[in-house]
Amino acid sequence: MDRPQSIDATPLLQVLSCLHPLTKRVEDYLCNHVRPMKVKKKKLLLREGTICNNVYFIRKGVVRGFTFEGQREITTWISTDNELVTSIPALDEPVPSLDNIQAIEDCELLMLSFEELNWLYEHYPEFNYVGRKLVQRYYGDAERRAYLARLNNAEDKYRYFLGRHEALSTRVPLRYIASYLGITLETLSRVRRRFARAPEVVPAKTGKKKIDRSQIIY
Repeated sequence: MDRPQSIDATPLLQVLSCLHPLTKRVEDYLCNHVRPMKVKKKKLLLREGTICNNVYFIRKGVVRGFTFEGQREITTWISTDNELVTSIPALDEPVPSLDNIQAIEDCELLMLSFEELNWLYEHYPEFNYVGRKLVQRYYGDAERRAYLARLNNAEDKYRYFLGRHEALSTRVPLRYIASYLGITLETLSRVRRRFARAPEVVPAKTGKKKIDRSQIIY
């Protein structure tokens, strides 16, 4: 099953090895089977109602999942550099996706098919540990999104978002952040103005650089 030419999968290998040490044979398999892919801003990786057959590693860029409620788009998740994205239910069985997956920046990706992923699980049992850790991580992400949805106060929602995804506040259009938080764009703008006037209401625990608000995308 090996391909004749391998590519530089170093970022992917580094992320996976943080979950569990990778053997040389697993590293070689991934280098020989992942495929590079570039996706332009606003283009879809996956359309709602179609079946996903691949998992994608984001080398560079930001993607989101979204669905429709009537004519209104609802952003359900946002992922960025060094994260893996796919239609999670399709990992278990080939069911139509509930989400669209869209690039919201020009993206550089690495792609691996489910068939190749399952071959890896079957022939290199040690990689199943990595798979389990990934499922745990993404289940935790789903729990945090559920917690966010239960918050009623818009300021609490945005504060929680900044505490986990501060860097995205300057990379992701505000309309997508508002949709992800379940509030209107007008409400989010009011909350941001209050945070700008009273910076003490913004969580300081991240230790990240101060946001250059001139770079914010509307």
